Amino acid sequence: MRVSKQPRLATKAKAKPKPIMGTKRESAEPQTARLTFADNQLAQALFGAHSVHLVQLETGLGVTIAPRGADLAITGTASAVTMAERILVRLYDRLAQGGMVGTDEVAAALRMSAQPGGKISDVNVEVHTKRRVISPRSTTQAAYLKAIDECELVFGSGPAGTGKTYLAVAKAVELLVRGDVDRIILSRPAVEAGEQLGFLPGDMQEKVDPYLRPLYDALYDMLPADQVEKRLENGEIEVAPLAFMRGRTLANAFVILDEAQNTTAVQMKMFLTRLGENARMVVTGDLSQVDLPRGIRSGLRDAWDILTDVKGIAFVEFNASDVVRHPIVTRIVNAYDAVEKRRRSSAPYEHENEVDRKSDKKS
Repeated sequence: MRVSKQPRLATKAKAKPKPIMGTKRESAEPQTARLTFADNQLAQALFGAHSVHLVQLETGLGVTIAPRGADLAITGTASAVTMAERILVRLYDRLAQGGMVGTDEVAAALRMSAQPGGKISDVNVEVHTKRRVISPRSTTQAAYLKAIDECELVFGSGPAGTGKTYLAVAKAVELLVRGDVDRIILSRPAVEAGEQLGFLPGDMQEKVDPYLRPLYDALYDMLPADQVEKRLENGEIEVAPLAFMRGRTLANAFVILDEAQNTTAVQMKMFLTRLGENARMVVTGDLSQVDLPRGIRSGLRDAWDILTDVKGIAFVEFNASDVVRHPIVTRIVNAYDAVEKRRRSSAPYEHENEVDRKSDKKS
């Protein structure tokens, strides 16, 4: 059980461990706001080693932050100063409740503050697993976690690196450890990058394991290795290709289908109808990376179009702003998206030109 430290207050009266926000502000531009935190130890954890967290905020918001003991002076434009205050107060609350604050949490708060409809309070949403506590890194990730809590079937679509699968596995592990479900079932279609299983060496299990490795990696990130092995052996955690789901009823389980863009419409319908009592299902994929043969419609796209208005099903769409891998990944995704948009916009004209060329040849 985690024990939260109760910060000492700067005043004699007992009150909640909140920072005391200064009311005096310089009227001239740039403006300055002052914060005083009641617990010096928590304040130092908030600032980070060598004030690294404050430097992050300065860079992200274009403000200047001057620390002195448990006090801060924040200087910049009115909106930036207000945003810095809100982020610092929220992160301080997180520490006061026993949570952790690192560079990832600061980056997440900055990202959420910059996104439309973003709530900095979402940074305090947590998923508890045996090895780590996981928090959303974007507004969409927070909405995704809330959807998983509220709906029995959730679809998550978007580019690589947005945390679709990782967060789903984290929620599955949390519910399993808590006893809310009896098992976790992780699945993927064994179709990727134009490769076929027949050309891979080994028996069927050895053929499909490489396709399922990302799911194993997520499990080992959230549970001790011995627990993963034990739960795999006793069937509490099952990792299997999509083809092995046919004919089953998946009850009292948390079921995840990853890389769903590579399912056919028939496979997707088969998988969705496996959902049994007291079960939750999350389907993830990236519609920009479909590896199906040309002319075959993605099952993920098909389900997205057909099930949009069905009660009890949530759809969450990620975009490049939700990418939480290396910053260059975001730039790569944006570059490909820009090219894809240009291609789509020019497609009708290319088709017309092709028709004209064929007509010229006939004449």
